[in-house]
Amino acid sequence: MNLHQRVNDYESATNEALRAFDAVTFELLDRHLEGAWSARQVIHHLADSETHSYTRLRRLLAEPAGSLIQGYDEGAWAECSALGYQQLPVEHAIEIFRAVRRGSLDVLRRLHDRDLARYGEHSESGRYSLDVWLRIYTDHPRDHAEQLRAALAS
Repeated sequence: MNLHQRVNDYESATNEALRAFDAVTFELLDRHLEGAWSARQVIHHLADSETHSYTRLRRLLAEPAGSLIQGYDEGAWAECSALGYQQLPVEHAIEIFRAVRRGSLDVLRRLHDRDLARYGEHSESGRYSLDVWLRIYTDHPRDHAEQLRAALAS
């Protein structure tokens, strides 16, 4: 798949997640499979994850090769009561997800194949290229959209 197709796939993954969000009703928002996140938690996680991805994309492009890409503990964020993953409404999280993905898509459409080799050093997983970034953040909303659909079907 060439870069243009991969960027289109990234956009398609965004739309898939947004369609999954549309299927969530207030009554189903806190439904979840045993041991898994609720639809509400998934949506809040995706918003926070995308804010990290937005910064990572820009750092990979603008900073010197090998710059630090900081990881974070997703589970701790989900459990932090101040962040409200289990109580806050999801409307703002959905707006954040949508806006950040659009902003990243604007940048992705400006890339050249050579940009995919740009890399940083991820604090948890080592060498982290823009090519890897694109794969991860194309798959990520799809994986969670499936998790969300499974939670709603439970």
